[in-house]
Amino acid sequence: MSHEHVSNTNRIWLVFGILSVITTVEVALGIIKPDFLHMNAFLSMNLLNWIFIILTIVKAYYIVWAFMHMEGEKTSLSWMVVAPFVFLVIYLLFILLVEADYIFEVFKNATIKWNF
Repeated sequence: MSHEHVSNTNRIWLVFGILSVITTVEVALGIIKPDFLHMNAFLSMNLLNWIFIILTIVKAYYIVWAFMHMEGEKTSLSWMVVAPFVFLVIYLLFILLVEADYIFEVFKNATIKWNF
């Protein structure tokens, strides 16, 4: 039996290109900070931060999908790896946003004004 070697060079460049584009968009948005994203809020957080969170999750998922070879695994195994991660990230975001909003409101309504 002979095993034929298959080159993954094109796939590596495709993954590199996609991750580079997402990272470039994140950096550009961080430098430019468009007012229509930075000054508008959704669920007590500005839209720019939501975009950063979403793009970072997309990058993390794509890294797991491509570099950990999850695309070739059975669906059940993929969900066993990805589902806890997704649940924990959503849970962490919920806790951080609720606590940060609470602390902001406490400082905003306090008798001693804080500069932050």
